[in-house]
Amino acid sequence: MPEITTTQATETSRLTLARLFIENTGKNLFLTGKAGTGKTTFLHNLQKDCPKRMAIVAPTGVAAINAGGVTIHSFFQLPFGPQIPNHYLPQSEQKPETSFRFSREKLNILRSIDLLVIDEISMVRADMLDAIDGVLRRFRYRSKPFGGVQVLMIGDLQQLAPVVKDSDWQMLQAHYNGPFFFQSKVLESFPVETIELNHIFRQKDEKFIGVLNQIRENRLTAEGLAILQSRYIPNFTAPKGYITLTSHNRQSQQINQHHLDTLNARPLTFEASIEGDFPESSYPNDEKLVLKKGAQVMFIKNDGSREKLFYNGKIGTIESISPLKVSVRCTNPDLTIEVERVEWQNYKYQLNETTNEIQEEIIGKFTQLPLKPAWAITIHKSQGLTFEHAIIDANAAFAHGQVYVALSRCRSLEGLVLSSPIDQRSIVSSQQVNSFIQQAASNAPTPERIQQFQREYEKELVLELFDFNILNRQLSRLHREIMQHRQVVFGAFPDQLNEVLLQFREKVLLVADKFRQQLLQLLASGLPAADHEALQERIKKATPYFVKEVKVLMQPFAGSVDLETDNKELRKTIDGQLDRILKSFTTHHDTLDTCQQGFNISTYLAAKSVSNIEKTVKKAPPAKKQAGTGTGAATASAHPELYQRLKQWRDLQADEHNWPHYLILQTKTMVELTNQLPTSKKELQKISGLGKKKIEQFGKELLEIIDTYRIDKSME
Repeated sequence: MPEITTTQATETSRLTLARLFIENTGKNLFLTGKAGTGKTTFLHNLQKDCPKRMAIVAPTGVAAINAGGVTIHSFFQLPFGPQIPNHYLPQSEQKPETSFRFSREKLNILRSIDLLVIDEISMVRADMLDAIDGVLRRFRYRSKPFGGVQVLMIGDLQQLAPVVKDSDWQMLQAHYNGPFFFQSKVLESFPVETIELNHIFRQKDEKFIGVLNQIRENRLTAEGLAILQSRYIPNFTAPKGYITLTSHNRQSQQINQHHLDTLNARPLTFEASIEGDFPESSYPNDEKLVLKKGAQVMFIKNDGSREKLFYNGKIGTIESISPLKVSVRCTNPDLTIEVERVEWQNYKYQLNETTNEIQEEIIGKFTQLPLKPAWAITIHKSQGLTFEHAIIDANAAFAHGQVYVALSRCRSLEGLVLSSPIDQRSIVSSQQVNSFIQQAASNAPTPERIQQFQREYEKELVLELFDFNILNRQLSRLHREIMQHRQVVFGAFPDQLNEVLLQFREKVLLVADKFRQQLLQLLASGLPAADHEALQERIKKATPYFVKEVKVLMQPFAGSVDLETDNKELRKTIDGQLDRILKSFTTHHDTLDTCQQGFNISTYLAAKSVSNIEKTVKKAPPAKKQAGTGTGAATASAHPELYQRLKQWRDLQADEHNWPHYLILQTKTMVELTNQLPTSKKELQKISGLGKKKIEQFGKELLEIIDTYRIDKSME
């Protein structure tokens, strides 16, 4: 990854600084900026060539389609409605984690992403961000915000706010100070870094830009107000090319329908073609689009061809129309565009089975003309668009940021017409948002701080490479679990685990702790890892040793485990611990192996991500399929063959009576029978697990099995 230098940073734009921040640090970032500063372009460029494994989500279906991602609800499988974190609810109201089930593929994606991008973050509620944090912690690292995933949040808080129903807020207000994403519990505990983009590409008029900034920051001066009032034109008759921005959907629909009805032309209906999975809530255009010759229309998609004849928001007039084609006449520049149907795609993320890369799979298609009647549009739907000419009723704005969004759609002051006079009351602003933005601006990361973040990130990853403490805790927890239930656990594995734990602590844990102290001394120099020859040399020499030791120690966990118990809950607990231990061993082995030629952040992250992907076949399962099916108890028996005969008899009885195996004979009971070899019902009474009733029911058969075995083996 490129090194950030102070000289380079002074010459670079904030967009480049933001890109370096994402690629070279592990910290979370809120990328914000005024309308038209290039946030969407930044996202699209990042999507093309980001070295980190990333996923993009957005709060709505349309926003997700436009961003080339998926919705928050679908990616994290969240229910609709308030998302109150479990630990803030009474015990009786807490949701069990098992109520949210994820497919193996979704889990692999969640466990292997390095970067999560949340677009249109201004519309994401605080509780929704906490729900995302909760899912990622559940399946990754519980102690780290967002489970250790780096999160890039893109949006403008001075634009559209999150929608919160009164009924939802009744539930949320006991837990949150407000609805905005920065008021989430996770960001209150782990504040996010903020980079604000300042260079505006949409407007060139400095006077207009100045007025927009005043509105954005809720400090409109008398001079700024006068400039805006100069654009108030009562009873304005709009020529072609003007679009009215409304606060409500109903208003824009009425205006468009009125103008469409007044045209003396035959209407034509264009029906969309919908394939696969494409939810109606995500439709980017009308399923049945009604147009007429002479209608004012707006393009709602950028031209994907080499010519780039139109863009999202470009306005024109239908010159000719037929079921096969539509010709749209545009000005600035003056040209006629032959418009054909275009395709929108709905994606889901999947893992490539060969490369393990995260890929977008097309699961649905929506094909329709990229046109809409455009005498009017809602302020909400205008977000992200640019208009040459617009009519705005600022007094109709009803929510935070709406006036700013509406005014900032216009390319110039001359292209703006106010249908009603504007005053200070028209500008609805949130003091909570203003305070957050002011605080973030005063603490924006400087090039020097970003350089410091990069050093910290490298240090964290280098030390993480040789950190075996989590694996030590996992092994200790498994050992403690088995020792506490030693009387009902059989097989060779408990003894193997004792030896593994001893060797692990002596040859890996203690050695790694000492080595990490050496690394800390080397890292204190402040040199970037790529240029630190002494650091790289030590890593090259150390990694082969650890790879060898880890490979040996993980072997007992990689195949069938010689362990048996009748306690199903205990077996389930042990199986889960075995899976986690094998996964930890595998991650350590793969990342260390990757770094045998030296440490590189991109290579390390890629190896770590791929190792976290759970393969379909990971280990041989026979000993784990069902309690009591392994060889563990047989090894604890003085007569393994007799144990197998008793076990076969028990299995037949369980099938015949439709009872669980342990209700016929517990494993511990069978082991005692083979070791004691009782010859009478009186001696059977000394065997644990055999009561009077069970001896009456099965005693005769058990004694016959034992007697037969004695005869077969010529035993007296």
